[in-house]
Amino acid sequence: MTKTRDFLGPYRLARLIRSGSTCDVWEAIDENDQQRYALKLLKPSAREDKAEIASLKHEFTVASDLNSPRIIKVFDFRTESGVPFLVLQLFSELNMKQALRQGPESLSYMLDKIVGQAAEGLYYMHTKNWIHLDIKPDNYLVSRDGETKLIDFTIAEKKKTGFSKLFHSSKFAKGTRSYMSPEQIRCKVCDERSDIYSFGCVLFELVTGKPPYTGDTPNDLLNKHLSASIPSPIAYNNNVSKDFADLIKQMMAKKPDNRPPSMWEFLKQFRAMELWNKRPRKPEVSVFDSLPGIRGADDMLRKSSSNGEEEEA
Repeated sequence: MTKTRDFLGPYRLARLIRSGSTCDVWEAIDENDQQRYALKLLKPSAREDKAEIASLKHEFTVASDLNSPRIIKVFDFRTESGVPFLVLQLFSELNMKQALRQGPESLSYMLDKIVGQAAEGLYYMHTKNWIHLDIKPDNYLVSRDGETKLIDFTIAEKKKTGFSKLFHSSKFAKGTRSYMSPEQIRCKVCDERSDIYSFGCVLFELVTGKPPYTGDTPNDLLNKHLSASIPSPIAYNNNVSKDFADLIKQMMAKKPDNRPPSMWEFLKQFRAMELWNKRPRKPEVSVFDSLPGIRGADDMLRKSSSNGEEEEA
């Protein structure tokens, strides 16, 4: 017999997908129609924390304004039995970061599709005047056939215009250190080009298997984003085409004015170039096969935890 504690309202908790610092993600079944969802629910230690509850509500507010096949759907924010949670579309088990732990070869054979869809999701978000502010491999889910969706809008902000730009004030940098733009680190006004910088860092990691900068300390890492020379992906993978390497470096320019002005401009350049000198072959053993519990591309939602130099600032 199913125990009452296994339910949140109509949702039966079927399987714990991931346990994070403040939230757990569960695969759940709606007993009304037997549809499967992902529930992102606050841990017991965070359920009375007003800031954590507000953060979950904010993610729902942002996601409610977004309707794109390239972005994860968030259907509802609810509180049942004292547990605040989000109801999300159930999608792939794997995110980019997990795949990259097996090396860049795990995704390189279908990178054109993955990058194109990842960019389309971010471009759509920008057309709705939202800036994501935490673009990183962990926040892109990838299916077996390369379908890609953007997730996690916890720290997303509306684009500042007019007086809101003039009166911008922030004391704390938000984001993840390995992917933060210089203006994020300096707590300056951010716009689409801030996400473009972070996306450039993601592309660097997708083709090399490592983020563009590492540091002995968190401040050392942040200082490299501010002042270190921009590395070329070709130094770590000589199969990357010069055109693609140059585009990645342009995205990571220290000054926003030197980056592509929009994700649409990036997409135009990206679609007109070859990514590789020699197109990579599909691995004999797929990274998707190495994960337990895979049941298909639309089955599960999972995020790997950040650690080390990739901790959020």
